Amino acid sequence: MYKLLLLIIFIPSITLNAQSKKKKHKNKLAAEQKINAVLIKNLQQHVQYLASDSLEGRRTGTKGEIAAMNYIVKQYTQEGIEPKGTTGYIQEFEINEGKKVDENSYLKINNVNLALHKDYFPLATSNNGKFTTSTAAIALKEISEPWFIDVKEELEANKNNPHFDINVYIKEEATNATKKGALALFFYNSSNITDNIMFNKNDPSAIEQIPIIYIKKEAIEKYFKDVSATFKLEYKIAIAPSIRKARNVVAYINNHAANTIILGAHYDHLGYGEDKNALDALHEVHNGADDNASGTAALIELAKMLKHSNAKNNNYLFIHFSGEELGLFGSKYWIENPSINITPNYMINMDMVGRYDTAHKLTIGGYGTSPVWDNIFTTISNKNLILKFDSSGSGPSDHASFYRANIPVLFFFTGSHSDYHKTTDDWEKINFTAQKDIIHLIYNIVDATNNKGKLAFTKTREPKVGKAKFSVSLGVIPDYGYTGTGLRIEGVSPGKLAEKIGLQAGDVLLQLGEYKFVDVNSYMEALSKFKKGDATKLTIKRGDKEMSFDIVF
Repeated sequence: MYKLLLLIIFIPSITLNAQSKKKKHKNKLAAEQKINAVLIKNLQQHVQYLASDSLEGRRTGTKGEIAAMNYIVKQYTQEGIEPKGTTGYIQEFEINEGKKVDENSYLKINNVNLALHKDYFPLATSNNGKFTTSTAAIALKEISEPWFIDVKEELEANKNNPHFDINVYIKEEATNATKKGALALFFYNSSNITDNIMFNKNDPSAIEQIPIIYIKKEAIEKYFKDVSATFKLEYKIAIAPSIRKARNVVAYINNHAANTIILGAHYDHLGYGEDKNALDALHEVHNGADDNASGTAALIELAKMLKHSNAKNNNYLFIHFSGEELGLFGSKYWIENPSINITPNYMINMDMVGRYDTAHKLTIGGYGTSPVWDNIFTTISNKNLILKFDSSGSGPSDHASFYRANIPVLFFFTGSHSDYHKTTDDWEKINFTAQKDIIHLIYNIVDATNNKGKLAFTKTREPKVGKAKFSVSLGVIPDYGYTGTGLRIEGVSPGKLAEKIGLQAGDVLLQLGEYKFVDVNSYMEALSKFKKGDATKLTIKRGDKEMSFDIVF
């Protein structure tokens, strides 16, 4: 009877307690849903603005980039997050792109326009000039007329001369032609010998007194079949230095901790495709909603969340990079010129986090850059996202700059798609619900490392260089920001050819076999000439010393 009485007394209590827990759970769920609704709304607002036509594609150094910068600054100002650029939130820097041929330059033969870079190009030492004549002829060398020189004879005479330099020969011929009254000098090559004549945008040599132009073999054969005939020739050559200002946006939450977590995303994009990095031929605005308005928006919202976080054992530095699309310029500049003196713990990069679907999943790169990451990802819960991991700390985004500085990294990426670097990368295609989940995942990672102290750093394998497929590789990591002649490398891949022959970070690659190169693009072109099993010679510069290596691909 006593037990029955107790049961009667406690049943209402148990029921009330269960109802109370159910109500609390329901209230908590409602609160979470409200918070997530606000987060999704904010993300959409950010992406819609950043990817709007009015920002004209946020090309580095343009008013569109500045408008995006001002928008980002406004978000941090409203949130009361501290500025940590060199001037307020802004860290301004210059991108020196070397010399550039103005697109208004032209070369016409008998009123037919030749294609710049495809049919002809001026040399970097060419003077600017404009001229029209109806008496030009390849066979004639008259005063106040353009001269034509076939380099075939000189190449054949020096075929086995290792000291022959085509650029020295061109300079000598230009000096001679100028003295004899030539108005311009056109070089061409009718032989099958590689001449290595290129437009070297970083050439520091003195400018010649007359225009110097190279006409490619196919154009010579098409437009100059009769060397004794006269023809109408018109040209305008305009070359100028190309330097533009770019701006990182830097904000900071100071928890007075020993270490600082860096969270980053680039906010620049392609503009109208002027930098030739678009994958369509349309001269229209490339809005870059996924690339990378999505990462920019995510970073802004993460900063707001971390300001109110109880995880105070790290400081938080937020960097919105510019110049990423041109070669990671903003992140490299910050690494070399930090706007705040910190001890970095690790870096998280978000680049294209707006197109999650279950087919592509969410890729998290940098998994191998710290032994701690494995433990972290086994302790945090994640029910809304399918993950796949990539161990490499390198890659074509800003986290690579921090990995090179021996800082553990994570790279969040929802995958490439058919709109990548095209005018069709618009805000309507963003999966804002999944983007919200990615932000919560990153927040939980940051929270889970709160008591881990400074994370250990681990070197990882290196991915293959570039998007193009080659049958051979040296296994080097190019320095895309190098402004000298050749290809300077930032590192070598373990076990690859470059490591085996002893190449080092800082080496400048100059020549493969008969093919010289002046930058990354001409290096790729030279590499494409070889196949597996080919033996050749690699020439490099280390410091002031030139070195050669016999290699077999």
